[in-house]
Order: sequence, then C-alpha cells, then structure tokens
Amino acid sequence: MIQTFVGAEVYLPNEIAETTVTMDGGTIVEIGGPVQGLEIDARGKILAPALIDVHGDAFERQVMPRPGVFFPLETAVLETDRQLAANGIATTYHSITLSYEPGLRSVERGRAIIQAILDLAPRLTIENRFQLRWETFAFEALETLDWAMDAPLKPSLAFNDHLSMAMRAEGVLMQDRLFEHNSDFATMNVEDTALFAKRYHKHTERSGLDYEDHKKLVHKVWNRRPEVVATLKEVANKAREKRIPMLSHDDTQAETRKFYNEIGATTSEFPMTMAPVEQARADGDLIIFGSPNAVRGGSHIGSLGAGDMVEAGLCDALASDYYYPAMLAAIDRLDQEKRADRLSLWSLVSSGPARAMRLHDRGEVAVGKRADLVLVDWPESQTPAIQGTWVAGRGAYRGLPLAA
Repeated sequence: MIQTFVGAEVYLPNEIAETTVTMDGGTIVEIGGPVQGLEIDARGKILAPALIDVHGDAFERQVMPRPGVFFPLETAVLETDRQLAANGIATTYHSITLSYEPGLRSVERGRAIIQAILDLAPRLTIENRFQLRWETFAFEALETLDWAMDAPLKPSLAFNDHLSMAMRAEGVLMQDRLFEHNSDFATMNVEDTALFAKRYHKHTERSGLDYEDHKKLVHKVWNRRPEVVATLKEVANKAREKRIPMLSHDDTQAETRKFYNEIGATTSEFPMTMAPVEQARADGDLIIFGSPNAVRGGSHIGSLGAGDMVEAGLCDALASDYYYPAMLAAIDRLDQEKRADRLSLWSLVSSGPARAMRLHDRGEVAVGKRADLVLVDWPESQTPAIQGTWVAGRGAYRGLPLAA
C-alpha cells in the first residue's frame, strides 16, 4: 500500500526539512514528491528513522517481574514486543544472557526465550532479533550458541565476563581491573566468605540457589579459566564465518579492546574507561553506551559518562540497556544539554546502531531504505513522545492523544 507523510519536519541524513515522504511495499520510494495513496497527516510532528536497539534486557522484567516469580514466556514476549513498538523501536536485539548460572539467565531459560520469540514471530509487531550475551566461562552454552547463530534473523554475539569482574582482587575497582586473561590479573581469595557474599549477593538471589550451593558453582566454573581463551576464539571463528556482528562488553583496558578486535569483535559495548575507547577509535571500531547513563547524567557504577562521550564524538550508538524509554529520553536530555545537534543525536539511535549491526537497509530516511519510521510529538521545551511506529511500512504502533 502506498502511503505519504505530509507536513512533518523530516530528519533526513544531512538536513532537517519539512517535506513529504512516500513509502510503498515496505520501502521509502520518494521524498519531496506529491501525495500518493493514503495521506498520513504529520503536521506539527517530527518524522525520523525508527529506533534500533542493539542491547536491551528489559524483557527480563516481563519474564521474572519479581525474584523467582516467572511468567509464561508467550505473555512476556507479546508484552515486550508492544512496549518496544510504543517506544519507537522497530528493530531490537534482545540481550539474552547465556550463563553458567541457573534461573533467569541460565542457558535453558535463554534458549526457551529465543524459541518463544521465533514461534511468535508472525504475531509480533517489530523485528525481534537476539544479542547472544555469552558469559565466556559458560561452556554449557556452546551448543545453544551454535543453534542460535543460525536463527532466521542474524543475531549478534557479545562477549561478557562478569565472573572475572566479580573475582577481581579485594580493593580493585571494577573499572581498574586488568584484561581478564592477563597473567597479572589479581583475583580475590575465594575463601573470603564476607567478600564473596558481598560481590555475589545479587547473583545468588537471581540464580535461585542458596549461598553455599552458589559458591560451589562459582568455584567450579572459575576452574575453567585456563580453557576460556581458546574456547572463545573458537566461538568467534564460527561467528565470523557467519558474518555475525560481535561486541565486547565492559572493557577497561586497551589490551582488552585489542584482544577482542583481533578476534573480530569490532564494537566496544559500554566501555568503562578511556583506554578502550581510545583503542577502539584507533582501530576504527564502534563504541556503544547505555541510554540510561545519558538520561541520568552519568553511569550508576562510576564508569564513563555517556553525555561526555557523545559531546567528544566518542559514541556511535546508544542502547536501551535495561529501560526501553531511555533511548528517546536520552536524545531529549542530550539535546537540552547541547551535546550535539539534533541530527547527530538522532543518529545515535538509528544509523549508528544500523552500522554496528551491519543493517545497511535501514536507519535513515532515504529513498531505497526500508520504511522503518517514527512520528514524534516534541513540543518546544517539553518531553518528546512517540505517536507512531512503522516497520517496513506497516503500522506497528499508533498512539494518538486525547486532544487529537
């Protein structure tokens, strides 16, 4: 069906202009031409590329709204999909953790979530993809990784090592830790009961295990450390052969970023210090920060501030992280703070993520691109709100206010 947006302030790749945008068959076919087909009144609104979320795990709160309380996966997936559309997100990468832990982030739970999304695909409103958020000590996940890499929609692969982060020596800040596989990486005394309990309280609660059983599991998995590098290189080789985008997570050192770059992970996700940021730029790699970081005016754990990185030109994309509305809210705050111009800010949630995930068919309002679009109500000096989301030209969400 041919549809034309009329009267909007359109965020084009290189300018903001009031013009028409026509879409047909899921593609943008004309900009600035006459009205064709169904007219969509967009007067007084912004028409922009729909958002692309490269890392979002807010779905976990639909799966487990309270500790240990699980809801049916079909209900969780359908609700999450609708939330994404209402927040202007047309393409998402659900950050599905594949860990050695039981419970919410277990391999079994992760595989079940992936399968539920695949099964429900015909009923979903947006494009639901997966970020395979692999804990590199979780050898239990290797078969599932092989399976998930062949999903109908290409996933991404993120290398996570929260185990080493937690096992760092007492007194070492997480931002100061060395590359996890550096021979000088200092570790905590695993028999220090008080320190272990402090570091692993949240993990123990999430796993559903009691303290002693969780401690035994961590000790068992930590003993795999000599095999981790060879294993993750094997996984990276498979992903590279399948042209799957790869990311490293929570980098703290230039050495960390260099290691992952050399195995094909060309995006740094949520780097904690300047060293990996500078290394990423030197290697031509992309850099992602969390939108909540930008909205809150800084990292809640004391790492780099997303706003500062945006202003310095050291951020290529913003992800929802743990809160879907944060993406639009981040653009609003960064705009208020004059961190960059509107088009540059919007690219952080559209063309930037598209480049990171190698989605060359979307992320811009341009002829020939997929018609993934959002209509935004953004009165001067007020909070923006999504009024419509289109995915390949299909209406995924329409939210008209009472006063319309």
